[in-house]
Amino acid sequence: MARVFIIGGAGKVGQRLSKQLSQRGHHIRALNRNKEKDDLLRQLGASPVRGNLTELDATSLAEHIKGNDVVVFTAGAGGKGGPEMTNAVDGEGLKTAVSAALIAGVSRFLLVSAFPEASREKFISDGFENYMRVKKMADVALSESGLEWVVLRPGLLDDKPGTGHVRAGLAIPYGSVSRDDVAATLAEIIEQPSVTRVIIELTEGDTPVHEAVQKMARS
Repeated sequence: MARVFIIGGAGKVGQRLSKQLSQRGHHIRALNRNKEKDDLLRQLGASPVRGNLTELDATSLAEHIKGNDVVVFTAGAGGKGGPEMTNAVDGEGLKTAVSAALIAGVSRFLLVSAFPEASREKFISDGFENYMRVKKMADVALSESGLEWVVLRPGLLDDKPGTGHVRAGLAIPYGSVSRDDVAATLAEIIEQPSVTRVIIELTEGDTPVHEAVQKMARS
């Protein structure tokens, strides 16, 4: 069983991932800045770790990450706090986490990113353009890190119950996907370490999650 450190563990995807990993028998530690969420994380099967990503430096975060097998970065400002918070969490926070993983000697790193076509059918604000720019540069920073990385780019997220079926590929049409199925895909990637150094786009689909992830393994 893997020891998994989730950054953004109290978020919507992070909570679902903690629950699914716990049910599979994995050991989860979840970085969380809000004391009020500690009990919830414990109920989901994760051990809460108190810390604010925007306040931790790489060395301090590495102390929390040390001893784990995989880091999963699901943190995101979610549009709150404007461009400054997006830059701090989605941008600099990711870079801090990558540096911390390198210091801690944890080689596997999974990043939940953004689909390139996200919301392109709507009016796009300057804040959203900044969000997409920061997300892309975070992908670049991770891919150049030397870690055993995977970037997962889900489509439009919704809270519908997961179906356990998805469409995954290097480049696929834009669509929606449930947060349940995003978490299930992350869990499968954790359990299939041969899936590495690849960017995966993800939407709802007809392929069982296990099979979809297996097809993304490097030959």
